[in-house]
Amino acid sequence: MMFTPAFSHFGKLILVAMLVLVSACSSKPQPSNPPNLAKANIYINQVAFDVQAPKQAVIALPIGETASRFIVYQDSNIIYQGKLTSSPSFTEWGQGTHYYLADFSSIKRRGEFHIVVNTPKQQLASSTFTIKPNAYFALTAKSLVNYFKASRHTNPKDKSIRIIETEHYLDVSGGWVDSGSNSNKSLAQLTASNFLVSQQSALATWAMAKSYSKLSRLYDRKALTLTLAEEVIWGADYLHRVLASNGYFYTKILDGSDADEDRLVSNYNALNDEYTANFQAAFREGGGMAIAALVRAHEISNKTGVQGEFSAKQYLTDAERAFAHLQKYNQRYVDNGKENIIDDYTALIAATELYRITKKTKYLKAARHRAHKLNNRMTSQGWFVSDDDERPFYHGVDAGLPIIALVDYLTIERNRQLKNKTKRTIKLSLDYQLALNTQVANPFNLARQTFRTSKDGLYSKQQEGFFMPHDNESNDWWQGENARMASLTAAAIWGGKITHSDPHGAFGINNELANFAQSQIDWLMGKNPYQVCMLYGFGVNNPPHAKSAGTMLNGGISSGITGATLSPEGRGITWAEGPDENNWRWVEQWLSHSTWYLLAMTAMTE
Repeated sequence: MMFTPAFSHFGKLILVAMLVLVSACSSKPQPSNPPNLAKANIYINQVAFDVQAPKQAVIALPIGETASRFIVYQDSNIIYQGKLTSSPSFTEWGQGTHYYLADFSSIKRRGEFHIVVNTPKQQLASSTFTIKPNAYFALTAKSLVNYFKASRHTNPKDKSIRIIETEHYLDVSGGWVDSGSNSNKSLAQLTASNFLVSQQSALATWAMAKSYSKLSRLYDRKALTLTLAEEVIWGADYLHRVLASNGYFYTKILDGSDADEDRLVSNYNALNDEYTANFQAAFREGGGMAIAALVRAHEISNKTGVQGEFSAKQYLTDAERAFAHLQKYNQRYVDNGKENIIDDYTALIAATELYRITKKTKYLKAARHRAHKLNNRMTSQGWFVSDDDERPFYHGVDAGLPIIALVDYLTIERNRQLKNKTKRTIKLSLDYQLALNTQVANPFNLARQTFRTSKDGLYSKQQEGFFMPHDNESNDWWQGENARMASLTAAAIWGGKITHSDPHGAFGINNELANFAQSQIDWLMGKNPYQVCMLYGFGVNNPPHAKSAGTMLNGGISSGITGATLSPEGRGITWAEGPDENNWRWVEQWLSHSTWYLLAMTAMTE
């Protein structure tokens, strides 16, 4: 998902520079690999729907070809017939198509199904999908847990790795590799960008433990508890090893910069293409989530009896020591010397977890401080401010994490006034997301976002779009955003249960928000213009292999679809357009995508 240094990725950096030059010379960016608009299609989730969940398909027909009804079959039996709803004209991703919506949410029957649409010219049939209770957990949880286990870094060389610019060596063994194409290990990515920093391996540890706390009976029933707990402990042991004696975490373990250096404890500044000794992880650079993960590991170890190299007690001791250190030194470690929204929501999660377990007042006080800052970043329109300069918060990976942080904070807060202020923030954010999605024609109900492009330190006017702008503070990062979609599903459900609740609705939330939450997962599972199921090993059409993307594992999720290559604002659409050395942008599996799908699956199942 993000650039990390490795010899196999050197060509990527060169390619990025070439793309930037080409982009600068292109006055009218066009979709570089648009979907086939000349062909009629039924776009649908290729995997499954929960019995109670919203169920929709998008029907695309060439202009001039029409249809009015759809039929749902179970085997050869008709079980439902419905009217197609015509969608407003949508041309952002290409001309020549009219879209219809087929809603079959009323079907509660279990089994295998497919949809048929008849036009005057042809008959269309969808791929087969499943409807069953707890569908995503039942069908994908085992593969998902196995993906994390298969992504472990087990090379014994990491038992003795040199710290950059020193002759000191550390045991930093364990953890998970960042992606299918390299063996780097990161608590966070894009730290030099300041505003695009995304959580990585610590988030995975926290997410697995959080998932177990909400779905323990299902994990027990599936005989997955031991395997899942072992992965959490594997992650926690790694976090203990990368915790320095004076209280900070080392951000990254990276492949070396030359043939004489296999591995380094260092950081990497993608903006300047250089290894650095700025390896202390601030709250936003993985430190906050590492603290939260250690607390969760302490809890799951005590509950399940699973223990790694270090004890549950040690994990909690580590978390408290690291939190005390970052409370004092965080501003020193952030790259630009200024805290921003990412520090707020990651520190809030850390403080919330520590108070939840220890009940120490100092952690409640710290959580209230961060929640106050986060609440004050919410505008009256409904978008968060990232910093002190009115930059809107937008994120290609962790977009839902601010809301999830506030939702978790509400579980420890008893002050009515503070709770109401936090609920107001959550409601404004979710309402704004729903409004954004309906401001333009949006047949796939794909999550849109508010952003300002950044070029040479200058920001554009505020605008909205479907994908991350390619001109942003990283200077080079833009890739598929499947993690972002899944994070927003989790945020919509957990936040919606507080502010948009409906005890009779899908996921316990109102219909509009439930449709939004389901639509992001549908996009991942194949209801997208390229009909690709991004969850490898599931559906009927998985991402292609690419040498630049490395290993493809069942349960892994590819980065996904992006805006057109030559569009600075991320307008248009493209997917795996090639050549092979560039396809990592879309095809490569990253830890963050499966991590966020795990949390979305948990929210949808809970």
